[in-house]
Amino acid sequence: MAISLIISSFFLSIITYYYCQKIFLKKKIFDKINIRSSHDTVATRSGGLSVFLVLMIISVYYYLIGTDIFNFSILVPLSLLFLIGIYDDIYGVDFKLKFIFQIIAAKIIIDNGLIIDNFHGFFGVYEVNRVLAQLITIFIIISIINAINFVDGIDGLLISISIIFMTSYEFFASVNTDFYFLSILVISTLIPLYYFNFRKAKKIFLGDAGSYLLGGIISVYVLNILSFGYRIKPEFDLNKIIFVISILIYPIIDIIRIFSLRLINKKSPFIADNNHIHHNILKYNNSHFKTTFLICCLTIFAIICIQLLF
Repeated sequence: MAISLIISSFFLSIITYYYCQKIFLKKKIFDKINIRSSHDTVATRSGGLSVFLVLMIISVYYYLIGTDIFNFSILVPLSLLFLIGIYDDIYGVDFKLKFIFQIIAAKIIIDNGLIIDNFHGFFGVYEVNRVLAQLITIFIIISIINAINFVDGIDGLLISISIIFMTSYEFFASVNTDFYFLSILVISTLIPLYYFNFRKAKKIFLGDAGSYLLGGIISVYVLNILSFGYRIKPEFDLNKIIFVISILIYPIIDIIRIFSLRLINKKSPFIADNNHIHHNILKYNNSHFKTTFLICCLTIFAIICIQLLF
């Protein structure tokens, strides 16, 4: 099944990337170039729509033939995140409204049984009561979604960070996870986007639709890691929270840094700028590929170091 899933999602994604961008170009829905932009050519934010379509088409197919390749119920909150993201990409949405929809999506995820009610001994804390657990879980989900959204600033970075996270999630698991086939599907769908993301003309970006969708998926994975169903390989006997921090190290550092700087400068932490770590590195080397490659190497290095140290 894994091979057929890789082939189908890979080639279906190429088709959807091409035709979704064609529709965006025809409707003149472009990614506007402004002071924060890191591109100077025609580009569309149609990547998120393409990823979502591939995810839904393949999921519906397996649902109809009676094969549960993952828990299809998570498609409800993921669809909600995608819809608010695609609407924002096309029309623009106030951050307060996006925040409300993120809370609703987080609550739906919790109602699907994914909740952080145990800290696994981190800072000496184990089980927490359900009300506090729900509040903490909503905060974590929203933080992850926005941290992933913040990473989407230069070519290839969000794709790479997402692939590194999902690969680590599967690699360090003692057995195939509950979302093993979803990981294969998403990674196979994202790989062709490198071409459309890095090419010189008619670029395709994930946009908020894609970053919110991936942020939702990653938050679901994090909750799954912190559940009792996910087992880390015995040779990597890590505290689960430290493990999550290690495989999300760059988005975590970036969002803490950018929020701190904005608050220190008395600015809203939700107003976008180009002062992220990747933007600053880009100013020095003027290369999206080099910047993405450097951050990915540092991320992998940090993951390895944390596994060895802890």
